[in-house]
Formats: sequence, C-alpha cells, structure tokens
Amino acid sequence: MRLFPILAIAAAIIGCGCSRLPAEDAANAHVGAASTPFAPIPSDGELLARGEYLIRTSGCNDCHTAGYAEQQGNLDKAQWLTGSPMGYKGPWGTTYAANLRLKLADMDEAQWLDYSGSLRTRPLMPDFALRAMSADDRRAIYRFIRSLGPAGSPAPPYLPPGQTPARPYFELVLPAAPPVAVAAG
Repeated sequence: MRLFPILAIAAAIIGCGCSRLPAEDAANAHVGAASTPFAPIPSDGELLARGEYLIRTSGCNDCHTAGYAEQQGNLDKAQWLTGSPMGYKGPWGTTYAANLRLKLADMDEAQWLDYSGSLRTRPLMPDFALRAMSADDRRAIYRFIRSLGPAGSPAPPYLPPGQTPARPYFELVLPAAPPVAVAAG
C-alpha cells in the first residue's frame, strides 16, 4: 500500500489551506495594523513629513492655496493653505476653499480627527477622500498644518444659489437633466 504519498499530498493540501499567499498578505497588510498594540508610533518628524507629503500630493493646495496650480506648485510653504478668493459657483451656490491654517488653529487634534472623519461639505471639496484616509494620515495632516502656524485671512463666506459672487470665480454649468420617462398605462 502506498500510504506515504497519500499522506504527503494530504499534508500539502492542509498546509496550503492554512497559510496565506504572499499576495493576500500584501493586500491585507493594513487590516488591524492601526489597532495592533505593537505597531510603532510615528515620531513627530515622521508625522510632519507624512503630512507635508499628503498635502502636496492629495491636491489640498490646488484649492486651499491661492496661485498654487498656476505656479505649478512652486510656492513657498509660508503661503500654503491660507485659503483662496476663488469662488466655485454651481447649482449649490458659491463655495470657497477655507483657510485651513486658521481653521485648524481653533481645533485640538481630537476635534480635527472627529471633524475630518465625518466631514460633509458642498462641492467642490472632495470630502469623501478625507473621510477615506486613515486616522494616522489625518493626524499627520493636522500636525503639518499646525506646524505652519496661523496666517492669512478667512475665506469669503458661502453664497446661496442665485447670488453672483465677486470675481474671481469658476462656474460649473451642468447640462439640463434628462426628461423623466412617463410610463404608458
């Protein structure tokens, strides 16, 4: 009787069923990482560097820093995130990118984490992207913005639909909604 080959095959099958493939480990590397008591706590320097990286690459400056896009990102950090007079007009009214340096000056870290984790705003702010970030990424953003210190003036206030904003403003004109089909009955 050839029992050894059968046992070897059974052991291999059981072993494969109990272990993860490398691709699964990579895909699930983030699961539970933030809650593991042995996860290294980032240093202040690491959080500041991460925050600057996220601000630079996530498009925050595109709206929250006047002239950033026009200068292709070549603005001194002293000018970053002080808001913009550029209005964004659409069916929702006219919104303005906030001066984040003033906004965060009035929040402690816990308040920012709560605020940013549940933020719902008017267009054009992609609040869904901020909500999707990890708490550590939002903490890094907070620490970086706070490291810049308060500067600038508050952004202009929101204008409801039907009001014409002062220039400059960007107007989003949407096509008319398609007609609703009426069922024949």
